[in-house]
Amino acid sequence: MADTSYLDWPFFEDRHRDLAARLDAWAAANLDGIDHHDVDAACRDLVARLNDGGWLKHAAIDPDQDGAKLDVRSLCLIRETLARYDGLADFAFAMQGLGSGAISLFGTKAQRAEILPKVRSGKAIAAFALTEPQSGSDVANIALEARADGSDFVLNGEKTWISNGGIADFYCVFARTGEAPGAKGLSAFLVPANTPGLSIAERLETIAPHPLARLKFSDCRIPATALIGLPGEGFKIAMSVLDVFRSTVAAAALGFARRALDETINRVQSRELFGAPLFDLQMVQGHVADMALDVDASALLVYRAGWLKDSGAARVSREAAMAKLYSTDHAQTVIDKAVQIHGGDGVRSGHIVETLYREIRALRIYEGASDVQKIIIARQTLAQK
Repeated sequence: MADTSYLDWPFFEDRHRDLAARLDAWAAANLDGIDHHDVDAACRDLVARLNDGGWLKHAAIDPDQDGAKLDVRSLCLIRETLARYDGLADFAFAMQGLGSGAISLFGTKAQRAEILPKVRSGKAIAAFALTEPQSGSDVANIALEARADGSDFVLNGEKTWISNGGIADFYCVFARTGEAPGAKGLSAFLVPANTPGLSIAERLETIAPHPLARLKFSDCRIPATALIGLPGEGFKIAMSVLDVFRSTVAAAALGFARRALDETINRVQSRELFGAPLFDLQMVQGHVADMALDVDASALLVYRAGWLKDSGAARVSREAAMAKLYSTDHAQTVIDKAVQIHGGDGVRSGHIVETLYREIRALRIYEGASDVQKIIIARQTLAQK
């Protein structure tokens, strides 16, 4: 059983504690033994299960509720818990939120009414199409062109490493509309997956299987009503979405680390070495202490960022970057210690700590690589002086 004492911290309200308890019970009953061999089918199945449990309602705002906002602490608690049980379940939930985040935050009333109920009910799978072959963390370098043509826009170019690529029902696509150079010349668009001219150029395989693809846009025509926000606001929209969801990446890493710590505690208490429990070795005690410290420090950073955003802060770029950098990097360390303590079992294919070892690595890259987070933290820190 994972430690839940952190839920007593002042970052949380009673509704968050109730959410965490209900989700933990649901996950224990519904996420055991998910077959990941067909990753597309598994993700569709998980979206359906998450809808049945009522959890997708947290991924996007209710368009019928005036003033509805995304609750970042709830998003983080959900991602942490799901990651602790099943990495692909966390992925399926996270992409419903990230892929529809621009619509939740900046969509028109019509866009919200059309898309968000489908996201919240699992009837539409969402995707966030930002990265390109030559522009990953450098969003301002986006090259995909959206050319105005009468009352339409025509998209030409590519996106790559797009999560849910190939199974998504719609993509939130960022493209260059040219109002100004660099970051000020980007816009965001809602593009249905069946739009003529949009194709899956390549499916991408990774060490921890997820549905990923390279997308190609060839004279892909969309109506002007597909524009999210105003022309030239694409960079602001992308950063605002990441400001919310970057903290949740840190929460997923925290979930992976917490599971690794739990597995390690079970191992060192049940495994004997030289006629005594493994935990009796002072070196092992030192490893467990380091792991526990990293888990708690990560949790403090994650839920500080979530609490600050939910409290009304316009931007939490620095706090979210700190949470993502520390939690993802240190989850890697925690999981590596778990693998070492498990010995041969730790590298046996299919063992939980081996799975965690593969799952964690990508989190230090996507939604801003670790080195990029350092740049954000440094710039934000200097800006405060």
